[in-house]
Amino acid sequence: MNMIATQKSVHNGINVEALVGARDAVTQMPAAAQFQWRAQCEWVNGTHCNTSVEGFFGLGEEQNHKQKATFDADHPEVFASEDNGITPVEYILVGLASCLTAGIASVAQYRNIQLHSVKASLEGDMDLRGILGADGDVRNGFGDVRVCFDIDADASQEDIEALVAQSQKRSAVFDILTNPTNVSVVVK
Repeated sequence: MNMIATQKSVHNGINVEALVGARDAVTQMPAAAQFQWRAQCEWVNGTHCNTSVEGFFGLGEEQNHKQKATFDADHPEVFASEDNGITPVEYILVGLASCLTAGIASVAQYRNIQLHSVKASLEGDMDLRGILGADGDVRNGFGDVRVCFDIDADASQEDIEALVAQSQKRSAVFDILTNPTNVSVVVK
């Protein structure tokens, strides 16, 4: 009896061939891997700011997103603000959730694992005494961030946990949050 192996078709919306091609290209030409992401922010009123993202530098030249994206940030009314957008720290959680989830989809496609749903719940704990100047020994940022995934996929629990681990290992936002980053602030 002749057995013919069939490979299942997985559709998670990721072009693995293009990703592997990009990895190979930047391996051969490291200068092409140097990207600069940009955002422009303008104060509106009170604690309300509007930030836009449109262009970036990558692959050796200026690039543009398909469309300009704008983001409103503010603080809630409990901080004597007008609540015209999510807080800046909530954007950090949005970035982390989005980066890890996109990574899971990419790794799943590469490993030929069909996803049915991926849901992430994030929580970040913060003691406001730091940012309010009430206690100089209290950190201004998150003291703890928790990410919980609920993933339905054609894979074992062990394989799903491996997807999450690989996504975490390759996540730019996870890296930014868990490792020191040089940040310089200047005034024109």
